[in-house]
Amino acid sequence: MSDFVWSSATSEDQSSMKRIGRWLIRNPPVFTLILIVLVSVTIGAIAPEFWQVSNIFDMARASVVTGLFGLGFLVILAAGGIDLSFTAIAALMMYWITTAIAASAPWMPMPVILLISALGGTLIGIGNGLLVHYLRAPALIVTIGTSYVIRGFLLTFIGTELFVNIPLPIEEFGKYELWRVQTDTGSIAILPAYVLMLVAAAIVTWWILNRTLMGRAIFAIGGNSSIAERLGYDARKVQVFVFAFSGFLAGIAGMLHVSANRIANPFDLMGTELGVIASVVLGGARITGGGGSVIGTILGVVLVTLVNNVLILAGIPSTWQTLVVGCFIVLAGAVFGTRKSA
Repeated sequence: MSDFVWSSATSEDQSSMKRIGRWLIRNPPVFTLILIVLVSVTIGAIAPEFWQVSNIFDMARASVVTGLFGLGFLVILAAGGIDLSFTAIAALMMYWITTAIAASAPWMPMPVILLISALGGTLIGIGNGLLVHYLRAPALIVTIGTSYVIRGFLLTFIGTELFVNIPLPIEEFGKYELWRVQTDTGSIAILPAYVLMLVAAAIVTWWILNRTLMGRAIFAIGGNSSIAERLGYDARKVQVFVFAFSGFLAGIAGMLHVSANRIANPFDLMGTELGVIASVVLGGARITGGGGSVIGTILGVVLVTLVNNVLILAGIPSTWQTLVVGCFIVLAGAVFGTRKSA
């Protein structure tokens, strides 16, 4: 009798574990959140200073540009595409516009500067979308090409030197404070106001993907473009829109990068593409298209930022950052790859 009871209890436990596992697989952001909690608790136990307000504010600040890139990449990935030109777009906009404004209109208000940069990024994004659609070439190849063209144009015709004479409106924008806290050590921790730009972008992206016909079209095209087109969805409009939206956010991200660092470097942001892709994938977006969420992407950005910024507190060399992120990606791929069968 006792053996029978033990067997039944074991079967129920296994069944419960399977249900929990299937639920986690169907809800990727929860899995990402668990990884964030595990990393935070582990590092916090090793280095209690991890929980200082200043460290949390630093991570929030470091997440803004990556988050804007990630939201743009999410929209393109959901539509079945891929983009590797967003950092080049941001670099072009931030350097070109900063130097042009410093030379001709240093009084220009920051909202106008952001609008100009966003529109410039949008135009380049539209070009990407049209090339992908009419050339019928893989988006990966097209955007690698446009990335090289943009960087070549920037370095050949605009400049290659660090630009430090940042116009006052751009510099002052990066100093605006959302929250100021005095720590126990007497130092001041500041949360910059420009983190609200990421919050606004996340809300807009969520609304587009979940509350508009374009959002439906994006997921439909990404899931199966042939069936979606037979159902009446316009692939050209979708492709142009997603690349334009990514360019729009890249333009904003470029100017925020200048404003935060108070320096314009044409070589900045190069090599950050893989971190952005990792963030979106860790957030549960399907690399083949047709899926993904804003909350998952933001959590993925937080996880990658966490690894990149606080491992040193735990005594782990910074050279291990890529290894740790890579392990997380493999783990996420193994878990999320079973979604269809779950």
